[in-house]
Amino acid sequence: MVSMDGMPGEVKSAPTIVQQSYQFAAANPEVMKQIPCYCGCGAIGQASNYSCYVSGVDENGTIIYDSHALGCSICVDITQDTMRLLKQGKTVSEIKAYIDQTYSQYGPSNIP
Repeated sequence: MVSMDGMPGEVKSAPTIVQQSYQFAAANPEVMKQIPCYCGCGAIGQASNYSCYVSGVDENGTIIYDSHALGCSICVDITQDTMRLLKQGKTVSEIKAYIDQTYSQYGPSNIP
C-alpha cells in the first residue's frame, strides 16, 4: 500500500475504504491495469480500474492522482474485490473474470 502522505487532501478526507482503494491501486499498477471498470468511465478516457485512481506518473516518478474514484462506488467496489481475491490467492485472470461477471451489468468494460 502506498503511504497516505502523498495523497491529495480530498483522498485523505475520504472514507477509509476509499483511502485504502487509492493506496492499493497506486501500489499495484501491474495488477490494476489489467482490471476493468464498469462505471462508464471509459467514455472519459480511462482504460482500466487503475486509471480511476491514477492519471499518470510524472518524469520524477511522482504519482498524479485522479479524483474519479472519490465519487464512484463501482470503482471502489471493484478494487475492494480485487484486494480480497488477491488475498485468497486468485490469479489476475481469475480476478478479471470475476469482475467481468459481477460488474458487466452496470455498463461497458473500459478495457477493450
